[in-house]
Amino acid sequence: MNRFLLIPLLITLAVADGWADSTSPNIVVIMADDLGLGDVGFHARKFRNQDPIVDTPNIDALAEHGLWFTDGHSATALCAPTRYSVMSGKNGYRSYAPWGVWSTFAPSALIKGEATLGSVVQDAGYRTGFVGKWHLGGDFLIPGSDQIYRGPKNGDLTGKVDMSKMVGGGPRDMGFDYDFTVPCGIQGPIYTVYENQTWFPLGDDSEIIFFNEQTAKHPQDVSDKGPGLGDSNWDASQLGKLVSQKASNFIRSAATNDQPFFLYFCTHAVHLPHRPPAEFDGKPIKGTTPSNHLDMVAELDMQIKRIVDALKSTDTYDNTLIVLMSDNGGLTDGKAAKHGYAPGGGWNGSKNSPLEGGHRVPFIAVWPSQIEAGVCDELVVNQDLVATLAALVGTEIPVGQAPDSNNFLPLLTGEGEFQPRPYFVQQAGSRNEVMFRRMPWKLIIQSNHKRTLFEPKSLYNLMDDPTESHNLVDQSEYRATVDQLLKDYRQIVDSGQPTAPSRQALPVKP
Repeated sequence: MNRFLLIPLLITLAVADGWADSTSPNIVVIMADDLGLGDVGFHARKFRNQDPIVDTPNIDALAEHGLWFTDGHSATALCAPTRYSVMSGKNGYRSYAPWGVWSTFAPSALIKGEATLGSVVQDAGYRTGFVGKWHLGGDFLIPGSDQIYRGPKNGDLTGKVDMSKMVGGGPRDMGFDYDFTVPCGIQGPIYTVYENQTWFPLGDDSEIIFFNEQTAKHPQDVSDKGPGLGDSNWDASQLGKLVSQKASNFIRSAATNDQPFFLYFCTHAVHLPHRPPAEFDGKPIKGTTPSNHLDMVAELDMQIKRIVDALKSTDTYDNTLIVLMSDNGGLTDGKAAKHGYAPGGGWNGSKNSPLEGGHRVPFIAVWPSQIEAGVCDELVVNQDLVATLAALVGTEIPVGQAPDSNNFLPLLTGEGEFQPRPYFVQQAGSRNEVMFRRMPWKLIIQSNHKRTLFEPKSLYNLMDDPTESHNLVDQSEYRATVDQLLKDYRQIVDSGQPTAPSRQALPVKP
């Protein structure tokens, strides 16, 4: 097919002096939160031959008109470390906090000046915007000083942190011209929002208060992460409407210029606490499914509708690459399980788990008239977006940066040679497990917080046992396989070599 041949050439010419033009494709990347394969109607119908428990017509429309990756993964099985990897193109073990930066007040693990998801597109002349959950740390001042607060993240910090401005460590430092940032999403313990690094009051009478069950207008908005500083008008049931409106506004504003745009939309849906709105753009939400969790899936679908509608209303949809993914696998849901719900959609495990259901996630790429709709079985990881978007817009990533981001643009356009990963280095969640996959084998390794312990825990043959039901690690006939996989994992990690073949990875002994 020759319809793609002009695209890289046009982009290369346009960015030769650092500036793209209106012929360059716009880009929208949507990161859902805790969205599993079991949450998406398209997956239920096409791959499970089942009727979905909750309808997701807008996500389904993207899947039907785009490329669905059956082997699409989040970088880890948990939120914060995945967000680091997606933004940096690096595996978590390269970070000062390999298991994730969880405090709003912690130093960012992203290195200013290095390639990020935002900078590789911004450097090509794009207008870039970040909207939604950050969860990558940040800089706030101690009141009356120029010192950055680095203390506890929750509790009554009144007078200890100046919450009126996020002075650094946020999207503006990482390649985004505009930001509407919710520092830790819906989950707290900080319950505030920032626009272009300045506190965005949620009401005319908003104050920064100690936000707990006694002071909150809706006590159920205080999450299991505990109380903390927050906006007195915080209402978790309305946050999805706010962030999706800001994302849509960014598209409409950016579309009025000749400059192409890139939106990275990190919605908090469908993370706890599950506070579905009564309605969303006239569609009833709360109480329309078997659980509040699945109500939030219905809300997420409406957020995505807003994004797509904004693209279509500005005549930018046809020339926009849209990628939809999740930061980790889905959530267990006892109420919905009685109706047949399973977060992994046929894969074992859920969020935080090293099993496939913990990190094999919905992964869709849509580019009308450019990407041929269908299904792709190649392995892709959401941290691959740094290299992929850089290739799309013509930005060269310096050697040594984004070493774990693999360019999958050839899978989207049909042009060029895709270099598949010969192995997959990954980590799970809060239990400090890491994984090493070289098909058909997948080894789960028990580590510790300091990453000084590496003990084989489980071995699965994903070809013969895709549900990971038969652990082979203690069977003597597989001892050599376990030892070799563990040795290879240690050699790859200890050497610091790139793990993405398109980033000049060193060969690994088969």
